[in-house]
Amino acid sequence: MVALGPQATHLTVTQQLPTRKQIAFSNVLRCGIAEPSGEPAPLGQKTKYKDGLFEKSFMGLFARKMERFAAAPKAGTVPEKGVFDYDYESFVEVSKRVMQGRTRLQQQQVVRQVLLSMLPPGAPAQFRKLFPPTQWAAEFNAALTVPFFNWLVGPSEVVEVEVNGIKQKSGVHIKKCRYLENSGCVGMCVNMCKIPTQDFFTNEFGLPLTMTPSMLAIAL
Repeated sequence: MVALGPQATHLTVTQQLPTRKQIAFSNVLRCGIAEPSGEPAPLGQKTKYKDGLFEKSFMGLFARKMERFAAAPKAGTVPEKGVFDYDYESFVEVSKRVMQGRTRLQQQQVVRQVLLSMLPPGAPAQFRKLFPPTQWAAEFNAALTVPFFNWLVGPSEVVEVEVNGIKQKSGVHIKKCRYLENSGCVGMCVNMCKIPTQDFFTNEFGLPLTMTPSMLAIAL
């Protein structure tokens, strides 16, 4: 779950299947799942997705930024690709090449640099002014997380969490993390997503974030 709060945010990744009400909510937010049921595939099966231009644009933008730090593939040099030449599999493949020859800390630093490069100058400082660490800011950003990070982690929903004894809708429940499912690597989950994302939101944006995966192994 991902939870955003004035003091903390949590993200929990589970294999829980959604109810009919949850499925309808996810479809409105373009979950992109191509499974006949409209739900993530059961544990042990890889979920099929149908990505549109919105999703592919984000995959391509992030992949092109990461290519600057990625090791060359075994086959040799990588021909330059356009934004829409990447799919999710090639995005994950670039992530794996970024990890090669780097320590865990170096991997996390690369992700931070990539995230900063996606923003205009001065964006973190402006974000802090617009969204101080209040309950409203936490709930607003949780609501934005669902549609805008759909391409990366798969379908999710805003849920109620308790932060310092106060209940608020600043949690984001990821039903079956697409990144972990496709990489099949806990190290990628932790060092290329969990830790750098927590650090980025907490230290750059001033909005404490805690990501808590409840499932750290996938049988593919």
